[in-house]
Amino acid sequence: MPSLLRSIAVALIAAAPLAAQSRDQLVVNAKWLNDHIKDPKLVVLHVGQKDSYDKAHIPGARFVDFHDIVQDDPETKLSFQMLPVDTLRAKLANLGISNDSRIVVAFADGWVSPSTRVVLTLDYAGLGDATSFLDGGVSAWRRAGYATTTEAPAARAGNLAALKTKPVIVTAEYVRDNIGKPGIAVVDGRAAAFYDGVSEGGPRDARKKGHIKGALSVPFTEITTDSLELKTPEQLKDLFTKAGVKPGDTIIGYCHIGQQATAMLFGARTLGYKVLLFDGSFEDWARRDWPVAVPPEK
Repeated sequence: MPSLLRSIAVALIAAAPLAAQSRDQLVVNAKWLNDHIKDPKLVVLHVGQKDSYDKAHIPGARFVDFHDIVQDDPETKLSFQMLPVDTLRAKLANLGISNDSRIVVAFADGWVSPSTRVVLTLDYAGLGDATSFLDGGVSAWRRAGYATTTEAPAARAGNLAALKTKPVIVTAEYVRDNIGKPGIAVVDGRAAAFYDGVSEGGPRDARKKGHIKGALSVPFTEITTDSLELKTPEQLKDLFTKAGVKPGDTIIGYCHIGQQATAMLFGARTLGYKVLLFDGSFEDWARRDWPVAVPPEK
């Protein structure tokens, strides 16, 4: 299916996001992973720089070339877009993922938002119920005293059937038509300087200050502690409540190009919020010259 038609089809069904998962389903700690490390159905995905993977990674972990599971869309000219379904299935299968796999995404090098983008991609691919995020990533694994290795696992293709995608991606038109509606919270996941208009955002050919008019702000860096572990449920709830997100809202997240917002959305998912990603994000919105706003000076 051409990517434009695919986006429209996803947007039409995104009004009813699927049921939320609990934090215990979405997040595992280093002890849990160590206890299950020899499970033959376990697939650990290492998201970080290749040189650091080569120096030390969790035993059995497979390196994910992050740029290999996104594309610069040739039709829309947008960056970091979701791959066509058949291409994505092949890429995931090449990582050793099968229909019965238990997947853990582990970040290194501080790559929290690239790893949450991988988590969201797996959810989109219909594998979300079998996917968890390693809290604190490879650093937490090492702090817990567990061994790392330099040995890469042998290449192994998984047995992955045709993907049954979930409607977690929406278009600019969907955002435009739903912003401000009861039960919808459009949330900017970029750093506050971009939301506030201190720094310009958008593509090089359409730079703009400010944020999508009507959007709230939860910077993606705020969901983790200084050690890059997820904040407590109470801390995360306070973060979203102070931003103006109401209980029961469906959160539509955006950022620059659809990566950073996935960290914010992941934090929201652990609280039970239903979430959607505006994959085109501010790059798409600014290029269309659609309404933006800058907070008044204090």
